[in-house]
Amino acid sequence: MATMIKKIAWPLMAFLVITLLSSYICIFGKKEGIKGYVYRIKGNQMPSPDQPLPAKKGFQTTIYIYELTNASQVTRTEPHGTFYSTIKTKLVKQVETDKNGYFKVKLAPGQYSVFIKKGDLFYANLFDDKNNIAPVTVTKKKFTDLEVRADYDAVY
Repeated sequence: MATMIKKIAWPLMAFLVITLLSSYICIFGKKEGIKGYVYRIKGNQMPSPDQPLPAKKGFQTTIYIYELTNASQVTRTEPHGTFYSTIKTKLVKQVETDKNGYFKVKLAPGQYSVFIKKGDLFYANLFDDKNNIAPVTVTKKKFTDLEVRADYDAVY
């Protein structure tokens, strides 16, 4: 009887361990989110045949990831401006970039809005056709590439 229990116990124990590990990986081993760079763009950005545009330069900053945010859900500092004093949707995550502006953050599949800050104000200057601010979509099992341009001091 004892040998029969041992024969059953080992496979049962192995099955339980594998099941628990696979559940852990499914819950905590997310393989989706967003990754990319934040670039600082400033000065004259008008194209010219005589002078090429300067290379993009990443910089260290904080990225603020909110639930998908519509223009009606923020308080703008100017009527049609791209700086916001208040965002009325939920902050999902914030992440620091490295010194080159690179970031990578795990997120559940869904839609988000991405902001950076200049001083105390939030900044984002991209909109979709529904007036959602800086929208990004995260799909299952994929990191979405994103380029954030801090071009509030640029002239186009």
